Amino acid sequence: MNNDRLAGGSSAEGTRGAEGEVIVRGSAAGFAQEIFAGSHRIAADEPVAAGGTDTGPGPYDLLLAALGACTSMTVAMYARRKDIPLESVTVRLRHSKIYAADCADCETKAGMLDRIEREIQFHGPLIAEQRSKLLEIANKCPVHRTLTSEIDIQTRAV
Repeated sequence: MNNDRLAGGSSAEGTRGAEGEVIVRGSAAGFAQEIFAGSHRIAADEPVAAGGTDTGPGPYDLLLAALGACTSMTVAMYARRKDIPLESVTVRLRHSKIYAADCADCETKAGMLDRIEREIQFHGPLIAEQRSKLLEIANKCPVHRTLTSEIDIQTRAV
């Protein structure tokens, strides 16, 4: 068992969840959180300017990291399977809130909505057709599909 201490003095014991389960724990005294995903431990926090202690990336940074990692992994896997000479992938992401009226392709027409901008750099001796196909595949990564689908989050107190 892991006996490390969490923020606020509680023990991290019992934080290893079932396969596919993520556990997040933190003190109510601040924003700092510890995230346990399998054998991995990740910190999350808010920047000092937002009242945090900046001990880790913020929640939106982690969301963008999930999309970026999935995008890169999916594109690289496809390139390996199809013998495309992709050497590496760099994904740069930004999250912002925009007015719905400024989004011509969005269903929501009033209020604010979330926008994620994703720029993907494909490194390697690729031809235009390969770059185009890799960009198409990037939109098929599982996290992208989840974020663009209807999501049903069920919450309960235990």
